[in-house]
Amino acid sequence: MTDRSLLRVEDLVLYFRTSAGTVQAVDGVSFGLERGEAMVILGESGCGKTSLAKAILRLLPRNVETYTGSVHIGGMDVMRLDDEEFRRKVRWIKISMVPQAAMNSLNPVLRVGDQVAEPMITHFGVSKNAALTQVNRMFEHVGVPLDFVKRYAFELSGGMRQRVAIAMSLVTSPDLILLDEPTSALDVLTQANIMNVLKRVKQDMDSSFILITHDIATSSELADRVAVMYAGQIVEVDSAANFFHEPLHPYSQKLMASVPRLRADQEPEFITGQPPSLLNPPTGCRFAERCPFRFEKCGEEPPTFAVERRLVKCWLHEKAGELMPSREAGA
Repeated sequence: MTDRSLLRVEDLVLYFRTSAGTVQAVDGVSFGLERGEAMVILGESGCGKTSLAKAILRLLPRNVETYTGSVHIGGMDVMRLDDEEFRRKVRWIKISMVPQAAMNSLNPVLRVGDQVAEPMITHFGVSKNAALTQVNRMFEHVGVPLDFVKRYAFELSGGMRQRVAIAMSLVTSPDLILLDEPTSALDVLTQANIMNVLKRVKQDMDSSFILITHDIATSSELADRVAVMYAGQIVEVDSAANFFHEPLHPYSQKLMASVPRLRADQEPEFITGQPPSLLNPPTGCRFAERCPFRFEKCGEEPPTFAVERRLVKCWLHEKAGELMPSREAGA
């Protein structure tokens, strides 16, 4: 790993056992993240984005069938740790998470300041007063008035509750924060305010983020790099500058074409068909049935190709790209 390298995920697999069969939620995902970097993971609902976040932070339900691969954080392979070691050394210490609908996950009968202080007290053994001092610092960072420390969640607006959830993820100063759809339940103005909070935190605290979303317009405000996920797999990884200007994968191109343009006389497009079921995904390219460029070779699963440091899982780039070994895909 390089000096700036923070996270390295290699061949991560997470399958769930259900009454209908095995759900291949995360299927051989690999990527890397540098310190101070914000990566956005884009994709339609049900493509495995949230499952990927839970696999990294090991927030697993009881019906896990397969959970393999490697996750290195700061050079440490956390997959080798047992559950207790992971809880003590990684969760909230090195990685924290803002879950979906985080603003509704706060305990209604506890003051929000006490809830944000709890990770400090639990993991570092500090006094409540010392923890609340840190809470005040975090509230200042995310724009929550300090007198809100003694308020309950139901006394706060949705935007303020979301800021409190972000403060909770930051209070232990973890290396990496996973944000799962942090603005999905908010109005447009509040979404913009939350994204401004995240940009300020990233700049002031040199924090690293993985932002999971299907909102392309909002994600472009924060992203340094973009990873596109489809049917449990990463199909493209690129810098934000390249991706938003010229995506390589046909699925990425369709996603970008679906975004309304303010300064272009161009109607938004839509992607025909439905994503494949993760219970029984196709054997070849998983986007082939919906792809306008499908050809015979798409019946085989494509490897990941490097096209001028841009990674894409598509046979269209076989000639222009260099074949990447599976362990390097996503670097």
